[in-house]
Amino acid sequence: MARTEIRITGFGGQGVVLSGFVIGRACAVHAGMEATMMQSFGPEARGSACSSTVVISDEEVLYPYIERPDIFVAMSAEGYEKYAGELKADGLLLYEKDLVSPTLTEGRRAYGVPSMRIAESLGRSLIQNIVMLGFFAAATGLAPRQAMRDAVAASVPVGTEELNLKAFDAGWSYFDQEYGAGGQGKEEAAVAAETTARA
Repeated sequence: MARTEIRITGFGGQGVVLSGFVIGRACAVHAGMEATMMQSFGPEARGSACSSTVVISDEEVLYPYIERPDIFVAMSAEGYEKYAGELKADGLLLYEKDLVSPTLTEGRRAYGVPSMRIAESLGRSLIQNIVMLGFFAAATGLAPRQAMRDAVAASVPVGTEELNLKAFDAGWSYFDQEYGAGGQGKEEAAVAAETTARA
């Protein structure tokens, strides 16, 4: 596979860094690829925009910095506004649909998930990032599902594995239900149909 650059952003406390770590671990430890991860925080840390970047390749990663991400995961509006301009023209945008209102452009795939609502329905908003990871895994196919699940189980606090895996599976299922057939969400399909009817 070619080099894949990923940026994950959100606000401090959303588990942005853990998300990058899990993706890197899934690819490097459980799927036999090479991966590097870097992280950055705003001056206020918790509550301000932060991000982690991951580079995945089937060859040794000699340059760990990203230039134009192939995949951009946005879990907060501030993070989206700060980094959206970096995404490649044909890149993939994954976003928290209750918190981020992206500008959609032709040729760029964009999929949204209400990860916070899903996490809250499972009883703990803190697992929102794991819901997003499940959604990410289903949308990208970057690493096998089991490799991602193994990385989640190995990276979360002891005793929370079952809850976090439920969150991961919920994110995966949401993508399958909303975008699995043809890659267009039900809401997006309804808007497109209405637009066509008006034309």
